[in-house]
Amino acid sequence: MRIISGEFKGRLINVPKSDLIRPTTDRVRETLFNLLNNQIDFGGINILDIYAGSGSLGLECLSRGAASVDFVEKNFVIQKNLQENINSLKVEERCTIFKMEALRFSSLPKKKEYDLILADPPFFKDDIYVVVKNILEGKFLSADGVMIIERSKQTRNKDVSNFGVEPFKVIGDTCLFRFPF
Repeated sequence: MRIISGEFKGRLINVPKSDLIRPTTDRVRETLFNLLNNQIDFGGINILDIYAGSGSLGLECLSRGAASVDFVEKNFVIQKNLQENINSLKVEERCTIFKMEALRFSSLPKKKEYDLILADPPFFKDDIYVVVKNILEGKFLSADGVMIIERSKQTRNKDVSNFGVEPFKVIGDTCLFRFPF
């Protein structure tokens, strides 16, 4: 997988071969970042990448000028791959990996506010509903912050019911939800 734009454009990110992760497709990442570029100045902002996997979303933000990215990933093997991706781009000082479940992270007292929160949970993992609730109630988002959740069209009805909002973009099998909406 390659970084699409910015300082690290064209650099490769390793994605571990595992049934535990489903990396965001190039098409979805490109569409997402085209949409975000029209709404966000990435320069100097703080990012939270939940269910980080390979780190492709957070690392794309760094490439576009984000100041820092906090990654949340619970699986040891996937964390190791994520750390290798961070090291290969030499951005260790701008990254922190929280080695825990997203639900636990979102239940902690907030350490800082984030300007952009990206969550790409396994499509059929339902703890995302509580994670979103915790993030919004815990005020993890800055005043102008945005949170984007990536889900499957197959869970759309359940997601709409739980999030209380329709997806703002549908790309193939992927639905993108935005908070605040």
